[in-house]
Amino acid sequence: MSKPLGPYSPFVRAGDFIIVSGQGGLRDGALVDGGVAAQTTQTMANVADRLAEAGASLADVVKTTCFLTDMDTFATFNAAYAEALGDHRPARSTVEVSALPAGMAVEVEAWAYKPE
Repeated sequence: MSKPLGPYSPFVRAGDFIIVSGQGGLRDGALVDGGVAAQTTQTMANVADRLAEAGASLADVVKTTCFLTDMDTFATFNAAYAEALGDHRPARSTVEVSALPAGMAVEVEAWAYKPE
């Protein structure tokens, strides 16, 4: 796991919920090449990795909050996001923001329900 970019935990367990802090398209501390599609694919892999560390998977995700620096990339983001989740469709919010850390174009926060 890469070191967080700030003073926060990559994930926390709160009872039966696992909350994954915002993940982006970083691998080994560097932003992946390939634009929004590649960043989203890596972002979702990072979310999956954090969930696995807590004993859960993407199938346990019940809610995501997604951040894009350009809403014109929404369709590209959606395609990579849907590919990562397969047929699973958690509740979701997606908002445009002016900037994200490390020059990321995508960030995803996830809430999973996984009883202990």
